[in-house]
Amino acid sequence: MSTPGLRTPGPTGSRFGQTGSVTAFETPSEPPYTAVIFTSTRTDGDQGYAVMAARMQALAREQPGYLGYESAREGRFGITVSYWADDAAAAAWKQVHEHAIAQDRGRTTWYADYRVHVATVTRAYGPSDAPR
Repeated sequence: MSTPGLRTPGPTGSRFGQTGSVTAFETPSEPPYTAVIFTSTRTDGDQGYAVMAARMQALAREQPGYLGYESAREGRFGITVSYWADDAAAAAWKQVHEHAIAQDRGRTTWYADYRVHVATVTRAYGPSDAPR
């Protein structure tokens, strides 16, 4: 099954939550849009993390305003950036019941530390884009 705009990871890509490089990248629409940047330091052991992470990916894709995500983990440190059409869509995702359960489990079990930053993207470009 493919998602429009989805670029699948190359041979160095890995499953969400495991050590590796970028795991997925779905090209968001043209700015402005909202980015939710989640940095974390994991605790030891999986304790159900991989299953929940996969479920959250699938659930996020079903939410109104979801545009995509990028994720990477090196050792215990990880960063996931999810992209949303606007701040209201990002805020609504935070309130989804199943996501709230995952957040609680993250605070109590999976993360030694974490930080969430919410930002408005006003400019986005890469090597295949025209110079800006």
